[in-house]
Amino acid sequence: MHATFHIQTRCAQYPNRTQMKENKDRVIIASDVNERDGIGVEIYRNDELIAEIFRDDTEKTRTIRIFKENISLELMEECIQTFKKEISWDYIEYGEEN
Repeated sequence: MHATFHIQTRCAQYPNRTQMKENKDRVIIASDVNERDGIGVEIYRNDELIAEIFRDDTEKTRTIRIFKENISLELMEECIQTFKKEISWDYIEYGEEN
């Protein structure tokens, strides 16, 4: 993601605890208001970015980008469940100003 603002980081080992320093396995919740407008999760395993799931509020889309050649189905399902848990499913509606 470009021009991201990191809101919080969750520890994969203790998902209910926000961590102070980064773990090798982690989920970063990040918003993007530059090229796209929305929020998503970046999933890291062993300090490597493996996937990003993003909700674009302008385009009304949800997309997955994969950064590793092969990801198991179980890991992809875990990534999707993390996205659904951490990010609201509803798009932000921007009203037109007068």
